[in-house]
Amino acid sequence: MTPETSRYADFEDLRRQAVALRREGLSLRQIRDRLHVHNNDLLHRLVKGEPPPDWTRRPNAKDDLRARARELRLEGRTYDQIQVELGCSKSSISLWVRDLPKPERKRTREEASAIARRPRPTQEELRQAKESAMAEIGHISNRELFLLGVALYQAEGAKPRPHPRITFVNSDPDMIRLFLGWLRLLGVAEDRLRFFVQIHESADVAAAEEYWASVVHARPEQFGKTSLKRHNPQTNRKNVGDGYRGCLSVRVLQGAELYRRIEAWWCGIVGAVDSINRA
Repeated sequence: MTPETSRYADFEDLRRQAVALRREGLSLRQIRDRLHVHNNDLLHRLVKGEPPPDWTRRPNAKDDLRARARELRLEGRTYDQIQVELGCSKSSISLWVRDLPKPERKRTREEASAIARRPRPTQEELRQAKESAMAEIGHISNRELFLLGVALYQAEGAKPRPHPRITFVNSDPDMIRLFLGWLRLLGVAEDRLRFFVQIHESADVAAAEEYWASVVHARPEQFGKTSLKRHNPQTNRKNVGDGYRGCLSVRVLQGAELYRRIEAWWCGIVGAVDSINRA
């Protein structure tokens, strides 16, 4: 037996022992001490492909979401339906439920074809539908804007730990305008606002800076240095072309106290909704 063959045999013997111990429910630390393997890389190679025992898993904030997603999938829900109910990304849902059977079709192929053949609405019909929906909103009170802003920041704003601060990043100018209107409602002074453009280096950086300046109507000194993202030519980016202007980051100076209030306001909203659901 050559030295290399001997090393291979030793590894395979160790792996059989490690896998057996893993399947008995031992942790990596316990396997390491039992087999006297103190090289972490080797230890992970020995148990590669063997899932850790449940008792070693740390609690994860998404465990409940994962369990609920699996329940919904077993009920026959689609990814879109699960996403609407749980607010998770489709990529996460796919990872959580990919081992479960696909739900049965609720429509026959003929029914699906009939739906696909339905005439699409004309541009005029779409315009009228949009105007009708906009009219349903009407006037927005200060309280409604206040609640909208809290929910917007909870969904899209940064949540840094352990040092709280207010940072809102978005590529949608309407989102930026809504966020700034909310800050004005809260009495945040303009001189506490700072703006930073974030964009790929291959884009028209100067045009993007000019565009965002026109959106927020801020003074030049309120804009910080633009953050350039390195361009990878092998990446098939879709955010290209004349309409690509990157993102704008809005920061509020001395925003720690406001951040804590946002957290409390959000808890208040959730509590109010829960009380309605229990009624």
